[in-house]
Amino acid sequence: MSHPYQDLPASAYWRSAVSNVSPLELADIYQPKFRIGPRMQIAAAGSCFAQHISREFKQRGFRFLDVEPAPAIMPAEQRAAFGLGLYSGRFGNIYSVRQLVQMFERAQGTRKPPETCWEQDGRFYDPFRPAIQPNGFASREELDQDVAWHLSQVLTLLEKADLFVFTFGLTEGWAFKEDGTVLPTCPGTVAGTFDPDKYEFVNFTHRDIVNDTRTFIQMARAVNPRMRFLFTISPVPLTATASGKHVLVASSYSKSVLRAAVGMLADEFAGVDYFPSYELVASHPMRAMFFDPNLRTVSPVGVGHVMNTFFSAHPQPRKGRKGKTKEADPEDLVCEEAILETFGK
Repeated sequence: MSHPYQDLPASAYWRSAVSNVSPLELADIYQPKFRIGPRMQIAAAGSCFAQHISREFKQRGFRFLDVEPAPAIMPAEQRAAFGLGLYSGRFGNIYSVRQLVQMFERAQGTRKPPETCWEQDGRFYDPFRPAIQPNGFASREELDQDVAWHLSQVLTLLEKADLFVFTFGLTEGWAFKEDGTVLPTCPGTVAGTFDPDKYEFVNFTHRDIVNDTRTFIQMARAVNPRMRFLFTISPVPLTATASGKHVLVASSYSKSVLRAAVGMLADEFAGVDYFPSYELVASHPMRAMFFDPNLRTVSPVGVGHVMNTFFSAHPQPRKGRKGKTKEADPEDLVCEEAILETFGK
């Protein structure tokens, strides 16, 4: 008798693909839909974990777009604190795809948020990038000029990028009640003042994420019809939850919804690929060995394992070849969400 489960490749069976092999030697766990060629211009955005991906593309000699580069005079060790060199623009961490869509809407002039400045102790902060300017801007005029330049440069990403890499981070977030514009952090944590009459907690559903991602793909391809997309999911659990649930349950919900949504999108679009960074770190066969002792941040060994798995499927350009990933210091990451830990009792 013949049936579909007969004579499948080893990667299709749990015993031969997982339980009988080392977690460090999983074969065929990533089979890319398309190759990332040496001439492809790559843009990247997302949650904190995406900073590793951006860094690796640059170090390995790929054509990585940076539309807001740091001034040459600025010392390299200071750049990350000012949101420079982390991604393809100075937009800081983007934790949800709705935040990503709305950033491009603001750049195109189709979205006008209720607030565009937070003043605190005589300094001025961008509500949508509260951590990119340590201690804020000196004046409202300085802030407005920086935001105008930033949004003008953001638009060039859609024009130039052949590949847009986005790392989905969270389903939880905060938004203006007035029009639903999403913020990267809860007001009052990094900057601003929390007002329950102005801001509300949101927890994006599977439908929200799928629809928002479709909107982003349509928006990008309206400018660049040939753009391709690479989606990943951060394996880093929530630092804290405002859902009222235990943080472990809330984190499991968040990552499960994201994984289901991205899997559906990767099946739906030929030009959308999924890389299993989440599974390589957070799935139970990994035995939590790639997490630091806090069971949240990914260890340098874990980062190296994820990056080497990805780039082994995408041969490096001849120029700028640097070999396998060296261990990265997780303290190098700029992550506003981590501040939530300090508010716990």
